[in-house]
Amino acid sequence: MSESIDVSGRPAGSVSDAGRYLLNLTGPGSHVLVKEAGRGNVIIGPASLGTKADLHVAPDEAINWSAFDPFATPAGPAWPRHIDYYGNDSGFLGWSEQRGIEQFCWAPAFADARSIDAGAANIRTLEVRLDGVSGHLGMTLPEGSTLSLVGDLSRIAVAGGVPAALSLHPALGRRPGQPAYALPGLGPLQNVPSLWLYGGPLGQTISLRGIDRFPALENLALWGGFSDWEALAGANLKGLEIRFCADLQGLPALDSWPRLDRFIAYNVDDAAGKQLKAQLKARGKVRAWSDYAAVTKLRAPAWWQSEYGRPFAGWNSRMAKAANTAYDAARNALESAGSAEAAKAAITAFARRFNGMKGIETTAREDIAEAVWQFSQLARVVRLGVTEAQAQQWLDEVREF
Repeated sequence: MSESIDVSGRPAGSVSDAGRYLLNLTGPGSHVLVKEAGRGNVIIGPASLGTKADLHVAPDEAINWSAFDPFATPAGPAWPRHIDYYGNDSGFLGWSEQRGIEQFCWAPAFADARSIDAGAANIRTLEVRLDGVSGHLGMTLPEGSTLSLVGDLSRIAVAGGVPAALSLHPALGRRPGQPAYALPGLGPLQNVPSLWLYGGPLGQTISLRGIDRFPALENLALWGGFSDWEALAGANLKGLEIRFCADLQGLPALDSWPRLDRFIAYNVDDAAGKQLKAQLKARGKVRAWSDYAAVTKLRAPAWWQSEYGRPFAGWNSRMAKAANTAYDAARNALESAGSAEAAKAAITAFARRFNGMKGIETTAREDIAEAVWQFSQLARVVRLGVTEAQAQQWLDEVREF
């Protein structure tokens, strides 16, 4: 194995070659960074991330972010371009004031209340993942960046500048029939001109009733399941994008938005999609679309359950293929099961398929348990007298992950 090179004395932007480099990240020579050709990102996190992280750092360990100063891409800009950090050191914000960051994903995990001033940060796109925060984060934002918030949105309060665009991935329930999720008050974030909202195609929907709190909103992009579509009628939209939505009941007609010049409906309910196609054509005859406008990939009701009703959509392609193969086998066996014992055999065989599979972490374990819950809701399984608790017990008895 080649020797690691100490670059701590090199000037900023002087190191662009691939290789092994000694970093003073948490102390003198504390880490070795393997810089690979063509790779623009670095992942920093606790040892529990295993090989997913390039550099292991405990959550509360202080980081010398300037250890990355010598690195640059072959074309000259600062490297790494993208950083994913799982930990509580917010020093990267001050570091970015001297060395701009293209994209930073921060996943803190603290239980107290913290207040952070990022008003002078130079980060083009900042993603804050709140999944691991059980406390509260107060944050002063810079003006004009792109901000993405993921998880429990009640865990953060913001002040300061208004982002150029806001992306929200709220924590939602997986099961359909739950009350729609209501967006919380978001302070100055409600003055953004562009908003992206993400939900799952099935499961708990996001209510659109809070959209009226965004007076400057001109561009809205929606992924997944939503309700209270009627609330969009009063929005002053120039652009509207709807993707992976199985239910568009109540969506206002396109002529509800006189300024609308960009419209995308992609992977949407078949019946509603046909109506939108007709509206798209009619609007074009009155006033031509000056930007992109299309309605594509219309889907029948059965497609949603077969393609998006499963919990493995967020897995990488290799793992998802194996998980879906196991899911298909279990479901087929359950649909023809003649006894509770046969149902147990199908579910335990499904669970065993994941024993020894690499990459089964907390969210993946939850996805597997969700699949077993879905099995327990099959009409055939219910008729056999198998309860949800019993199916989960069978999973727990055999799983090693």
